[in-house]
Order: sequence, then C-alpha cells, then structure tokens
Amino acid sequence: MTSRTYRVSDAAALIGVSDDTIRRWAAAGRVRIDTGADGVKAIDGAELASLARDVATTHRADELGGLPPASARNRLHGIVTAIVRDTVMAQVDVQAGPFRLVSLISREAADELDLDVGSLVVASVKATNLGIEAPASAFGKESSTHA
Repeated sequence: MTSRTYRVSDAAALIGVSDDTIRRWAAAGRVRIDTGADGVKAIDGAELASLARDVATTHRADELGGLPPASARNRLHGIVTAIVRDTVMAQVDVQAGPFRLVSLISREAADELDLDVGSLVVASVKATNLGIEAPASAFGKESSTHA
C-alpha cells in the first residue's frame, strides 16, 4: 500500500485550520512538511491523521464547558443557526466547526432546552450504521464501504 500525502491547503481544510496554522505548526515541529520531487509541499497521511487526533483532543471547544460522561462518543460543540418549530417537532440546524448538522427533535425537547438561534449546544451522534466513501480522486474511481 502506498503512502498518501496531502497538500498543505488540503491538510488544513481536513482538520479545520488555516494553511498558515499548518505552516506555524511545522515551524514549531508539531508536523513535518515535505517537498516532493514536483516541488509541492505535502504532509504524510499517517502523520496528518495523528495530528488530526491531537487537534481533536485538545480542541478549544472543551473550554466551553466539560461534557458529562455518555455512551455516545461522537459529540460536537456547535451553535444553533436555525430552528423551525411546529406543533409537534422542531428542526434544529447546528454549525459545529465546518460541519452542518440537522436534527429533528420534539417541540417539547426544544422548548425544555430553551433552544434558539445562537444557543450553544452539543450534538451527540449515535447510529447503528455509518457510511464511509472515498472520493474518486483518492483511488481514481468511486469507492464506498458501509460498516
């Protein structure tokens, strides 16, 4: 299996930081940027994965308030960007970093949580099925796997 590399701009987008942040981290020794034979600066995929895990565990969202223990491991701090209530249900749009999440919850729950645009929330994701897709550019063809 060949080692994958990511251009600095792609690496930055994948972990939600700026290109300049990646360059500063490289200057500080937090990540290594290599220059390929073609002159393109890139980061090794395995090293980027390690950096992504590190960034996720030290994310500033933790400063917004610790989370109590829960069985759901996929928890994202975010802000409510839209909410539509009807008599029974509420559609809540949350922006969690670069990710938009949409949840349908009961109107009663939305009211009890006092949710409104601008509310700080934690979105918990727990599912029995998660699909993983590899973009066509990654392998030269479309590919997907479901677990």
